[in-house]
Amino acid sequence: MSWVVFVAGAVLSWGLYGVSLHRGQLAIGNSLKALICVGIAYLLIAVLIPAATLSAEGELKNFNSNGAIISTVAGALGALGAICILFAFRAGASPLYVMPLVFGGAPLVNVIATAVIHPPKESPSPMLYLGFLLAAIGAGMVLYFRPAA
Repeated sequence: MSWVVFVAGAVLSWGLYGVSLHRGQLAIGNSLKALICVGIAYLLIAVLIPAATLSAEGELKNFNSNGAIISTVAGALGALGAICILFAFRAGASPLYVMPLVFGGAPLVNVIATAVIHPPKESPSPMLYLGFLLAAIGAGMVLYFRPAA
């Protein structure tokens, strides 16, 4: 299966994440209760399924400690992002504001962090900086021209 299918799955999942989380938080009555439900979903999907698959393949052993630490930090960053989104909702923000800012800003942070961790062999094209500007303008336009709530 092509990697593009998995990218489309991530775009669809994460694109629906914020509005679903907001609705769940409102329905359950407490953002921290909603986060517990997110954690349960992570346990079921991100722990049990890979553990069962690795076990069936005989690969559920010999974790590299450095890779395990870095991967755990990555998971913590994901959880921190989720709690930040929930606290933004808790403070009264709408997914119409929060999610475009998150999904507009996160790629910019990702490119900068990746360039720092894996320095490019050549200087970036000036088009990269134009892309940063256009991404910021695009997020601003999404916010400005959003549908009325």
